[in-house]
Amino acid sequence: MSALVELDSVTVILGGARVADCVTLSVRSGEIVALLGPNGAGKTTLLRVAQGLQDHQRGSVKLGGEAPRLLSARERALRAAYLPQRPQAVWPVSVEALAALGRYAHGAAPERLGPRDRAAVDAAIEACALTPLRKRRMDEISGGERARAHLARALAQQAPLLALDEPTAGLDPAQALGVAEIFRKHAEAGGGVLFSTHDIALAARVAHRVTLLSYGRIVAAGAPEAALSEAALTEAYGRKGRLVRVEGALTAVFE
Repeated sequence: MSALVELDSVTVILGGARVADCVTLSVRSGEIVALLGPNGAGKTTLLRVAQGLQDHQRGSVKLGGEAPRLLSARERALRAAYLPQRPQAVWPVSVEALAALGRYAHGAAPERLGPRDRAAVDAAIEACALTPLRKRRMDEISGGERARAHLARALAQQAPLLALDEPTAGLDPAQALGVAEIFRKHAEAGGGVLFSTHDIALAARVAHRVTLLSYGRIVAAGAPEAALSEAALTEAYGRKGRLVRVEGALTAVFE
């Protein structure tokens, strides 16, 4: 089975600096993969490269088996739903209308939704626990609610791959766990998830594999408990760290 997205020995140079250095990673159907690392590690760059939104100087990138830069915007959107950091709704649309924007790749729009489009939007709003807020304007709800509305837009797109840049930033613990459950259901349905995060505990809890980055290169990759060793965490973050189990759940502790 081909990967939903695959980066092979990718190097990205921006302003003379290597922001990604010979990075190889992939996501297949049923997998959740987390990108971890300190600020400036290259997580956002790699997500953008995977979507064909950022050039790379070496290596190869495949999105659904083809180079994303050779695909149209619509073809890319049918293969991956990309959610950048701090997405904005620049006009006061409703939560429902924002989620419906995810149907553009399918030839629909908020004002012209067919039955399948409406079903996709309804399911996405319900999955993100936004049903009571669906008619509220984006400028009338909280930051955490806005983040979930943007996630609903990505889910409504119904692409096999979710590529999400810090999707739980600003969410409270309960909301973050709710997002993790959305990831699990998407993977169980045959999709894949590639997401960046600073929440090591969440990544260890939900991801099948993690890629730990520092200064654009891979420090460790693999199953969370194996990859996030004390040596790897210390190298990546510059402080002594380790994974510990608290009531059965993994969390990270730094000294």
